[in-house]
Amino acid sequence: MATEQGARRVLIGLILLSIALVFWVFSPFFEAFFLAAVLAGALYGLHRWLTRHVRGKSGLSAGLITVGVIVALLAPLASLTAFLVSEIIEGVNFITGIVEKRGLEGLMAYVPGPFKEHAGRLLDSFQSRSAGLWQTLQEQLTTRGATAAQTVGGVVATTGTVVFQTVMMLIAFFFLLVQGKQLVMWLESVSPLKRGQTTELLMEFRKVTKSVLISTIATAGVQAAAALVGYLITGVPVPIFFAAVTFFFALVPAVGAAVVCIAAALLLLATGHPVNAIILAAWGIIVVGLSDNVVKPLLAKRGMHMHGAIVFFSLLGGLAVFGAIGLLLGPLIVAFFLSVLRIYERDYGRPSGRLGDPATPPRNQPTVAEGEEFEPAGLHSDDHLLDSHHH
Repeated sequence: MATEQGARRVLIGLILLSIALVFWVFSPFFEAFFLAAVLAGALYGLHRWLTRHVRGKSGLSAGLITVGVIVALLAPLASLTAFLVSEIIEGVNFITGIVEKRGLEGLMAYVPGPFKEHAGRLLDSFQSRSAGLWQTLQEQLTTRGATAAQTVGGVVATTGTVVFQTVMMLIAFFFLLVQGKQLVMWLESVSPLKRGQTTELLMEFRKVTKSVLISTIATAGVQAAAALVGYLITGVPVPIFFAAVTFFFALVPAVGAAVVCIAAALLLLATGHPVNAIILAAWGIIVVGLSDNVVKPLLAKRGMHMHGAIVFFSLLGGLAVFGAIGLLLGPLIVAFFLSVLRIYERDYGRPSGRLGDPATPPRNQPTVAEGEEFEPAGLHSDDHLLDSHHH
């Protein structure tokens, strides 16, 4: 007959096995669930406020916020796509009209000075080889058709994956808003930690993710404003639109705001303004690009209770190890490490008195009075509990 200690060990092994299997099953949706949890924690205060104004209908409030997130995600892409399509159509119509009236040679009048010589050579080469152009095109399509099909298929697959992950994120985000309070209560009840410690860790995570999100959006605004100054000085066409595009790309860590400045500089160079192009490129790299590494850590550390250097390296380290999502994971990992050490030192640390002095009892832990409704502090808009622990 199995002993109690042996049965306990087997049960612990089964628990660890089940946890590993659960992580394995949900690993394809890790990024989607993680982003959903981050957004739910950051917007839970808005959800509670809106729920009170729709007569306590939590599902309706969560649905309205989810629709707002969808609009916030799709609106920049839709406006950028519409602008690019309209500009491409206008350019194609312009070129078609010139060719119909004055032929290919008529386009040479619109080519900027530095590129006229190269454009003339390309035109001569095109005219000399135009007789066999169709045959050459057919040969290239035949030999490279498979490669092109694979490339297009890869792009379609990647786009489909992004769309699928986004849909999963929105679904998880909705249910976390509706059932977030119950989830925190359940985690608190099944956690092997002392009462209140799990909630304290969740609250710390919420504060860190909220700080990173706010600092990211604020930094993108600073970069867009700095880029707008450069666009106005150098005479970039439709500078407000380019500033809006800069703000959108500043939110994408793998791209960055400086890319838009470089693209605008190339546009100035192509239209015959080399000096302004060089000025804008330098402005985009030095001022717009590097401001991300200065402004974001300064803004993020205010809600993380970390030194600015730690925030800076956690952001860059997370980005290098985990990719774009590392901008959230890096600070979260560091915050988790510091929170665990702080809780251990507070609740289990050795007394600081002299040898022979009575042991210093641990400070009061966050508890819930009997008969009082449990309000998950990790999802509450007020963070007085955590602030008291830091003091």
